[in-house]
Amino acid sequence: MKIEIRYAKLEDAARLVEIYCYYVEKTAITFEYEVPTVEEFQQRMVHVMEKYPYLVAKVDDQIVGYAYAGTFNVRAAYDWCVERLYQALEKALKAQNITNLNACISSPIQNDEYLDTNSIDYHHHLGYQMVGEFHQCGYKFKRWYNMVWMEKFIGKHHENQLPMIQFNEIKDQVN
Repeated sequence: MKIEIRYAKLEDAARLVEIYCYYVEKTAITFEYEVPTVEEFQQRMVHVMEKYPYLVAKVDDQIVGYAYAGTFNVRAAYDWCVERLYQALEKALKAQNITNLNACISSPIQNDEYLDTNSIDYHHHLGYQMVGEFHQCGYKFKRWYNMVWMEKFIGKHHENQLPMIQFNEIKDQVN
């Protein structure tokens, strides 16, 4: 099985919503209650792609997954940190002078049919470290869930930090 990774296109949104639908309706991985429309999803994609990479994975010409980076915080001092990404994004983010990868992850108080610790364990496996936990802050399926923050450093932190480069300025160099 050959997996192809490419940059997402707005035309991919319908398939991405299909994938996301399962996680909204059947899990507590996301705290969203309603599946976004294709148009809303496209707007989210446009917002991400203004600054960061948005990738899709394909097998046999079918999109089977996606990953993207997002702003950790809108204030300029946070430009070197991004949320929830994986190995396929690290190369592009390093080229943008990103230093910190931050993941906000749903966490069960106790494993149940909607959520377990697999995502936390996966991030740990990728080199992320636990930095904090918020207790009973997400409510879905008539139960409470925690949320954890994990981080991974992928770049050096300098006194005179290099500026964060917009993704559209380097995307042709990162393939």
